[in-house]
Amino acid sequence: MPRTIFEDDHEALRATARTFAERVLAPGLDRFAAEGGIDRDVWREAGRLGLLGLEVPERYGGAGAGDYRFNAVVAEEFAAVSLGAASSWGVHADVCAPYLVRLTSDEQRARWLPGVCSGELWTAVAMTEPSGGSDLSALRTTAVRDGGDWVLNGAKTFITNGRSADLVIVAARTDPAAGAFGISLFAVEAGTPGFERGAPLDKIGQHESDTAELFFADARVPGANLIGRPGKGFPYLMRMLPQERLGSAVVNLAHAARVLDGTLAHARAREAFGKPIGSLQHNKFVLADLATSLDVARAYVDHCITLHRAGAMSAVDAAKAKWWTAETQNRIVDACLQLHGGYGYMAESAVARAWTAARVTKIWAGANEVMKDLIGADLGL
Repeated sequence: MPRTIFEDDHEALRATARTFAERVLAPGLDRFAAEGGIDRDVWREAGRLGLLGLEVPERYGGAGAGDYRFNAVVAEEFAAVSLGAASSWGVHADVCAPYLVRLTSDEQRARWLPGVCSGELWTAVAMTEPSGGSDLSALRTTAVRDGGDWVLNGAKTFITNGRSADLVIVAARTDPAAGAFGISLFAVEAGTPGFERGAPLDKIGQHESDTAELFFADARVPGANLIGRPGKGFPYLMRMLPQERLGSAVVNLAHAARVLDGTLAHARAREAFGKPIGSLQHNKFVLADLATSLDVARAYVDHCITLHRAGAMSAVDAAKAKWWTAETQNRIVDACLQLHGGYGYMAESAVARAWTAARVTKIWAGANEVMKDLIGADLGL
C-alpha cells in the first residue's frame, strides 16, 4: 500500500540513512556482534551525516527538524538492516535527545548537545531496575542531597548503550515519602566516582547492541547535572514515553517488512514438489495474511506519526501502537522462519537472527501486558 505521510525532504533523508546503513552498518554487523557493540567511529560518521541531532536545535549542531517524520525514516532504514543498531540509535537520538532538549537549562544544553549531535557524547537512559521491571514508580535507586551534590545508590539493568554511554539519564528516588512524585532525573557522566558498569549482558539476540547493568555506590553527581526540577522525574518519564513507544512501533514494522521481503524472494525461488513453495496454497495464504497484517498495522502507525507531529497523539495511542506492532512483528518473523524450513533454524541465517532479535520487542519500552493495562484503564476498566 502506498504511504502518503512523507514528503521529498523526508525521502532525501531516508536515502542518506539507507546508504549509511547499507554501506557502514551492514558490513560490520558480525564484528559488532562479536565485540558486543557498535564502534564509536560508526556513530561519529552518522553524526557527520546529520543523523543524530534531528531533535536538537541548530545552534547546538542539530537539524532542528521539529518534525517526527525525520526520526521515523532514519529508524526505519536502520531497523531494516539491524534491529540492534536501530535500538542503539533510537535510545540516543530518539529517546535521550528529547530529554536533553526539552528539560535542561541553557548551560546544560550547551554542555551536552553538541556532542550528542556529533556522536562524541553517546547517551543512555536508565530506568529499569533488577527488582522493578516495567513498574517505574517502584524504583529503588536513591539520590540524597549532600551540599551542592547528589549522592546516588542503586542499580539499573537491561540498559541499552549502557557500556558505551558517556552520559546516562538516571531516574532516582529523591523523596521516599512521595511515591511516584518523589523521583528525579540526573545526568550521570562517565568517570563519575562510584559509577560502575557490569559485564555485557548475554542476550539471545541483538548482539550488535551493547546492553549492560549499571551500579551506583555513593556516586557523587553535581547539582548542575539535575535534569529539570526535583520530584518531577515521573511526570517527565510519562511525558516522554509515548515517543519512545511510537519509535518502537516504527522499528518493529520496518524490521518485519525487511524479513517479509526476504521471505517472499525465498518463496519464489525455493522449489518443493516441482514448484516454487510460494505457489503452494497454504504458503500463499500465509504470505497473503502476513502482507495484509503489515499494511494494516503500518496504516495505524503512520496515523500515529501524523498525530504525534501535530502534538495530538495520546499515551494510549502509543501503547496500542507499541504492543500491536510487537505482536505483528513477532508473528510475521516466526512465520517467515517456518517458511525457510530447516535453513531458517540455522544461526547464521538472516531470518534466524531476525527471529531472536525481535522477541524482546514484546518486553522493552513497557511490556505488552503493561500496554494493555494502560489501554484497559482508559476504557474505564
